[in-house]
Amino acid sequence: MDTKLNLFVVLTLVSIQFLSTFPKAAISNVHIVYMGDKENEDPIVTKMFHYKMLSDLLGSKEAAKSSMLYSYKHGFSGFAARLTDSQAKEIEAFPGVVQVIPNQVHKFHTTRSWDFMGLNDHSTTNLLTKSNMGEGIIIGVIDSGVWPESKSFNDRGMNPIPSHWKGICQEGQLFNSSNCNKKLIGARWFVKGILDQNQTPINISNGEDILSARDSLGHGTHTASIAAGNFVVNANYEGLAAGLARGGAPRAHLAVYKVCWSFGHGGCTDADLLKAFDKAIQDGVDILSVSIGLSIPFFSYADQRNSIAIGSFHATAKGITVACSAGNDGPTAMTVENTAPWIITVAATTIDRAFPTAITLGNNHTLWGQSINTRMHNHGFTGITFSDRIALNDSDDSALGCKRRSLNATLAAGQIILCFSQSSTQNIFSAAISVAEAGGVGLIFAQYRSDGLESCHYIPCIKVDYEVGTQILSYIRKARYPIAKLGIPKTIIGKWVSPKVADFSGRGPSSISPIVLKPDIAAPGVDIIAAYIPFGVEKSSGFALLSGTSMSCPHIAGIIALIKSVHKNWSPAAIRSALVTTASQKGTDGSNIAEEGSTRKVADPFDIGGGVVNPNRAIDPGLIYDIETNDYVKFLCGTGFSSKSVSGLTQTKANCTKNRLNKLNLNLPSITIPNLKRKVTVSRKVTNVGPVESMYKAVVEAPQGVKMKVEPQILRFNKPPKLYPLKLLSSQLGKYMEIIDLGA
Repeated sequence: MDTKLNLFVVLTLVSIQFLSTFPKAAISNVHIVYMGDKENEDPIVTKMFHYKMLSDLLGSKEAAKSSMLYSYKHGFSGFAARLTDSQAKEIEAFPGVVQVIPNQVHKFHTTRSWDFMGLNDHSTTNLLTKSNMGEGIIIGVIDSGVWPESKSFNDRGMNPIPSHWKGICQEGQLFNSSNCNKKLIGARWFVKGILDQNQTPINISNGEDILSARDSLGHGTHTASIAAGNFVVNANYEGLAAGLARGGAPRAHLAVYKVCWSFGHGGCTDADLLKAFDKAIQDGVDILSVSIGLSIPFFSYADQRNSIAIGSFHATAKGITVACSAGNDGPTAMTVENTAPWIITVAATTIDRAFPTAITLGNNHTLWGQSINTRMHNHGFTGITFSDRIALNDSDDSALGCKRRSLNATLAAGQIILCFSQSSTQNIFSAAISVAEAGGVGLIFAQYRSDGLESCHYIPCIKVDYEVGTQILSYIRKARYPIAKLGIPKTIIGKWVSPKVADFSGRGPSSISPIVLKPDIAAPGVDIIAAYIPFGVEKSSGFALLSGTSMSCPHIAGIIALIKSVHKNWSPAAIRSALVTTASQKGTDGSNIAEEGSTRKVADPFDIGGGVVNPNRAIDPGLIYDIETNDYVKFLCGTGFSSKSVSGLTQTKANCTKNRLNKLNLNLPSITIPNLKRKVTVSRKVTNVGPVESMYKAVVEAPQGVKMKVEPQILRFNKPPKLYPLKLLSSQLGKYMEIIDLGA
């Protein structure tokens, strides 16, 4: 959710009695002065130029030094500084300034999954072994930092740090250079943007946050270990999901960039995000994993207020592949985030693992829910009641969903409480706190069908759907002394059809540019076990089960590392093409992948892009759809952006009056035509990366009401990689047309 800037007043008074006669000083807030391409390759010269510009605006070197937060001088040019609105407008007219934008706050998108995708470490034929497990590749993770002591970041079996690494292990509170090793090779932290946003210092004495790259939230540790965690035997969460834990590329190296903080209102600001991208480009990462996003409404990816689009463009132009999460505002259409065409946008799916938990009623009838709480269970029969029966206030219905302070503690004491969520925003965790505070000993939480389980910590809690919840309520109403027994969760693998699209996963089409199909690809993102920070009196096993597109994004980052390890010269667009064109649209039972949640419909490209990632096929896609930086420039011009805005974003001298590309012809591995009403011809160019002697035949499955033809229908190659043009002609009777894997 976008958060309004916290405002502060700089006010100097001579005497309090003259307050009404002195105008208040203008309010200063952090603004990002974005200047696009660097005029000079020397970062020292670029930084001096930034200070000179700010000095000219503010009147002195001292004022410029006090105002400046960051100088962006590696991947692109610009700086973050405290400016009043009038100063921001004034500096926007300076030569070389593309746009001046206010600092905003962004949000997080928050074992078995690798074997589920066919990447088991004991096979000699899959991508994991062919790639030497990502050896020599550096994955950068922009997130909330890292817990370096986690077993997932041990460096056993790791090769020396790659020679192209230029980064550092930045020291800070509870973090020093010895916390890095051959696995965790770099760590940086950026806090100036969020400090200015909150206008209050971090209280480090009470653990509000940690002024270093050390993770106080757990999110960054979790995502980093999914992407490239080393092997950890006997990993589990409270005994569940036990097994060998590892990341997608266990021999890849990790560099973490902490930009997300918990103190104050929390979040990740544009100023800090852009600095992380800038430094990651300088440091020499090969891949960036970013599980962060804007809130609705979104800004265009050519709008300078979209810092992730800006940073990722400059990274992509340097050959760094960027994977981002699709957001967690599904299943509503047009909620997908991070939609720039140079980003690999990742949706979330389930895997074939569940944690069924028995609920045995006093009439010996057993019903099933799911839970990840194995401790604190009372194994005998206990009284059970419906929350609405023990409401503290009969005049409202807050007790129905077990909202805080809504239950009568006298009636709740010693009981298992059945609660019904009344909206998708109510969650089992807050209900468990309410029940525990009222003296309840267990919670059964009936809610909309949704994905992902939460640990309640305080009391055993079980999630059920409304059907099961209604059956339990019927028993409570009929029984004179209703009782129930809560079982202990079990880990079950392979008995459920999967994958399914997670209900929370952001859906397309893109509200910014529906011409670009988003998301690109889907990957596991529900109940994923990975490293986590220690918590609680007893501490933890060092692992947690979390759900979100935040978890699916690093799955793709890990797979990209494996592909990059084999195909070192492939561009980010080539890697994205290989992933999209080889993805699967079928579940484990051979049927089409379906959506989870309320709709339960067959998934379409606006849910999963090309489909669910198939790593072993992606290594050998046959044909790829490659894109160069200049292609994005032409596309942006063709989309209607001005020469100035395109030049600023893309580091080129764009002339949009002469250099335009039909926006349908950006060489993506998909075609999306909004509002198709008449015959349209769309072009693509394919490159053969399969055997030299190859032949490909186009097989077309047209959407209902659409006629399509591919020319030529057969492609023959007899030389090393070259481009080959394809044309697709269509006629319409549909609002959108989507084609995946054209010609391959």
